[in-house]
Amino acid sequence: MEQKPTACLALADGTIFYGHGFGATGEVVAELVFNTAMTGYQEIMTDPSYAAQVVTFTFPHIGNTGITPEDDEAPEPVAAGIVVKWDPTEPSNWRATSDLADWMARRGRIGIGGVDTRRLTRAIRQQGAPHVVLAHDPQGNFDIESLIAKARAWPGLVGLDLAREVTCAQSYRWDEGLWRWNEGFGGDGPDRPFRVVALDYGAKRNILRSLAESGADVTVLPATATAEEILAHDPEGVFLSNGPGDPAATGEYAVPTIRRLLDRDLPIFGICLGHQMLALALGAETIKMNHGHHGANHPVKDVETGKVEITSMNHGFAVDAQTLPQGVIETHVSLFDGSNCGLRVADRPVFSVQYHPEASPGPQDSAYLFQRFADAMQTRR
Repeated sequence: MEQKPTACLALADGTIFYGHGFGATGEVVAELVFNTAMTGYQEIMTDPSYAAQVVTFTFPHIGNTGITPEDDEAPEPVAAGIVVKWDPTEPSNWRATSDLADWMARRGRIGIGGVDTRRLTRAIRQQGAPHVVLAHDPQGNFDIESLIAKARAWPGLVGLDLAREVTCAQSYRWDEGLWRWNEGFGGDGPDRPFRVVALDYGAKRNILRSLAESGADVTVLPATATAEEILAHDPEGVFLSNGPGDPAATGEYAVPTIRRLLDRDLPIFGICLGHQMLALALGAETIKMNHGHHGANHPVKDVETGKVEITSMNHGFAVDAQTLPQGVIETHVSLFDGSNCGLRVADRPVFSVQYHPEASPGPQDSAYLFQRFADAMQTRR
C-alpha cells in the first residue's frame, strides 16, 4: 500500500510536490534554493546566510552521517527547511551524536523527503528561486489553495534586512582555532598578534576560526556597530562577515560605518555579504540573481593571475561589476556565469571575495586569503 504524503512543498506558481515529512511539524514560507554540495548538510543548515530559505539538496543521500555539535556553524539551524530525494537514514559515522530528523524536530526545522529533486532543481534554474510554503502534517491534511496563496503573498528577500536577525546580541572575543585530528577545536594554536574586529552580519564559526588561525585576536561586534564602537577597540584590521538578505537593505546602516573605516586606511577583508557591503560602500551596486550560487564546487578565476580556484558559495545577490568605480579592481569572476566574485582597492589593503574561503563545507583552495589579510596587517605595522 502506498504511503500517504505527510509533507508538501507549494510553489507560488501553483506547482505542488508531495513527500514524506520529517523533523518539526507545521509550515514555513521562504525562498527555495538548491545546493549541489555532496557533504556538509549540517554546516549548510546552520549557515546564517540561509535565513528565510528552504534548501533543496541535489545530492540524494542527506543525513547518513548524522549530526555532531562540532559541525555547527551557528548555535542553531538557520535555514527554514530542507528538501531531499531520499528519506534520511540512520546515521553511520563515529562522530554522530544524533540523527538528522530528531535534530531538526528539536530545533523546529521542517524536512521533506521523497521529492524529485532533479525536476525541482531544473525548475529553480529555469524560473528563478521561487517563493514556497513547506508544510509537514503527520495526518497528511493540507489546504493547498491556502498554501499557494501564502507563497504568493510572501514579499521575498528583496529589500529584506536579515542581518539584524542573525547577528550577535553583544560583542564577544573569539579564540578558537581550526579543527585538528583527535584534538577538536582547541584554543591552542599559533600566536595571535593582530587585533581584528569582525562585524557579524551572520558570521560562520569556521570563518572566525580561520581568522584566529592566521594570527588574528578577534573581537566580534554586532552588525549595527558604529564606527566609533569599532575604532574603540583600536583594530589593526576589520573583517566583514557573510550573512543573509538583501545587501542594499543591510547597507542602510552598514555602508556609512564602512565608509568611516575606509577613511582610516585600515586593512579590510570581506566575505560574501561582507564583500557586497564593501562594494556598496565603495560606490558599486548589487543585483538579485536568478537562482544564486549555492554549492561547494564553483570554479572562480583570479583575473589578475589566471589561476582557477574551486570554491564554496552561498549567495542570491551579486555585485554588479559594471558599477565598480575607478580605482576598484575586479579580481575574481565566476566561470559559471561571469558574475563578480572579488574586488580590491588599488594601492590599499582593502579586498573582498564573494565565495567562502573558510570552506565549511568545501574545498580549501582559497584559504590563503586569510593569510593575505594577516600580511596586510603586518605590512601596516
